[in-house]
Amino acid sequence: MNLGIKGKRALVCASSKGLGLGCARALAEEGVDLVMNARGAEALEAEAAKIRDEFGVDVVTVAADVTTPEGQAAVLKEAAGVDILVTNAGGPPPGLWSDWDREDFIKALDANMLTPIALMKALLPGMMEKGWGRVVNITSVSVKAPVPVLGLSNSARAGLTGYVAGTSRQVAGKGVCINNLQPGIHATDRAVSLDKGAAKAQGISTDEAMEQRCATIPAGRYGTIEEFGATCAFMCSQYAGYMVGQNILLDGGATNSTM
Repeated sequence: MNLGIKGKRALVCASSKGLGLGCARALAEEGVDLVMNARGAEALEAEAAKIRDEFGVDVVTVAADVTTPEGQAAVLKEAAGVDILVTNAGGPPPGLWSDWDREDFIKALDANMLTPIALMKALLPGMMEKGWGRVVNITSVSVKAPVPVLGLSNSARAGLTGYVAGTSRQVAGKGVCINNLQPGIHATDRAVSLDKGAAKAQGISTDEAMEQRCATIPAGRYGTIEEFGATCAFMCSQYAGYMVGQNILLDGGATNSTM
């Protein structure tokens, strides 16, 4: 299937590894030029070089913490005029409700709600002027089915979801589609971190913790960054022009819900 986005330009945040990298690679495979952002310059440059070699697209890298005003300014300078925005940030640490203070929530909001909003506010006007744009916010399955130990993530990402619900319907008439992609457990560093935490809490090995969690997923496994990226690429395609303000769940069937 030709997704019709060859020659478009995309900003993909946190794209040196994990889900962000999966999205960057899938877009590049479709001929989309990239602005890739991550905090670590070495890993970012290494993955950008691979993408240039494999797919022949133009890739600009910006090593910066996009949750800070300085990082946002650096990223937006390079990303001016992009057609596609993929927001992404690592989730806050797990814990219990009694562990978190106000500053913990502020950090979570900055990374997982306020930063995506700032990027959208900066880039949506250019998309609207051109009459075409796509925004995919990588949120979490916890928006639909809250995870008790991920209270910080539950809160911040739910706030972003509410913002998108209203904003997406205000810009859709200009050809700009904003949607959210909700990952369940995928084979990333985040999954390893959560498995280690569960293993420590239960006094079992990390492999045993992973096996326990896989048993709760109807697909019987963790997702891959390749299939996640392919879903993101479709949501950025010419065929997603009637998809507005939706939350696409990609969790192997783990969330038991009819709607």
